[in-house]
Amino acid sequence: MNKLNGGVTAPEGFFATGIACGIKGNGKKDLAIICSEDSAAAAGVFTTNRVKGHSLQLTMEHIKSGYANAIVINSGCANACLGKKGYADALEIAAITAGLLECEPNDILVGSTGVIGKPLNMELIRPGLEALVSGMEPEGGHDAQEAIMTTDTIFKEIAVEVELTDSSIVIGGMAKGSGMIHPNMATMIGVLTTDANISRRLLDKALKEVVEKTFNRITVDGDTSVCDMVLILANGMADNAGIIDEDDDYLAFKKGLEEVCNYLSRRIARDGEGATKLIEVVVENAASPEDAHKAASTIATSPLVKTAVFGEDANWGRIITAVGYSGVEFDPDYTDIYIGDILVCKNGCAVDFDEGAAKEALKKDEVKLLANINKGVYSDRVLTCDFSLEYVKINSSYRS
Repeated sequence: MNKLNGGVTAPEGFFATGIACGIKGNGKKDLAIICSEDSAAAAGVFTTNRVKGHSLQLTMEHIKSGYANAIVINSGCANACLGKKGYADALEIAAITAGLLECEPNDILVGSTGVIGKPLNMELIRPGLEALVSGMEPEGGHDAQEAIMTTDTIFKEIAVEVELTDSSIVIGGMAKGSGMIHPNMATMIGVLTTDANISRRLLDKALKEVVEKTFNRITVDGDTSVCDMVLILANGMADNAGIIDEDDDYLAFKKGLEEVCNYLSRRIARDGEGATKLIEVVVENAASPEDAHKAASTIATSPLVKTAVFGEDANWGRIITAVGYSGVEFDPDYTDIYIGDILVCKNGCAVDFDEGAAKEALKKDEVKLLANINKGVYSDRVLTCDFSLEYVKINSSYRS
């Protein structure tokens, strides 16, 4: 598997760009398009929040056909909680874009991200869509990625080439997300593209299974937002024989998709608002897969654990306490806790450990916390970040 440049436009037959149409009001890019040369098989995973943004509602409706030509995403405005106007605005974006691309409105998927409760400025977006479509190009993936960013501080894009039995295919991806990040989609949008010839059924299956292991294993602050999704387009322009069975080619495709999604999800967790460290929380030897996930997620969302890591304080008591209230089946007297490679708790009791070495482990850009609960054979991991003073500052004045 080789890494390539280009992000979402690395696969054959994809065009993209991003422009500043004025939604953000600060001159930064805020409108993006990703377009396939041919109609593409499409699949998506969407937020489970019962409150859903209007652009997302429209996309959930359009994607039922299983095919799409393009994705249009704006940042700076969530287009959420606005009643009939919000849905009508999303539909107008789809209709204008479809007219420019000479396809049908239901061939266009729409995404929005930003502040909830503010209407889209359609007076800016209408001419922006014309500039967007006329300016898209095969090298425009990076501009599109920049245009979907909100509080992000680092770029999140990748492409890989995957060898199949008779040829190779390319999978590209980009994402945005920094705050309001939690499993089941949060304030994040992911766009994946591929030139693989793959059935829509297997595309949907692969996406759902991979998202569960990647994007649904990250958390920044425990909040799940209302506009957020991961979409994939597969235009079939590679030379591979069609992937219609769960054979070796399907497994290779799925592995490549997981590589892309894992990279993007790690970048999101690392870029948590105000974050200084990426934290990998691992739970081993749980009684069930559900318990392993629940325990890891509880540790990863604990404000006390996250602030301890920010302060580089080896306060392992906060870790075992989080397991204790997670609701999983375990016995504290058989639980071991590690910070990095350093054993700090054995069978639920304190052990002598080198405080200096533990502090050095917590100083690293990436910190591993491990809880071995010795109750079964199941393991899981969740990625998160520390809570810093900057997180409070960012989120106390987000609207202003």
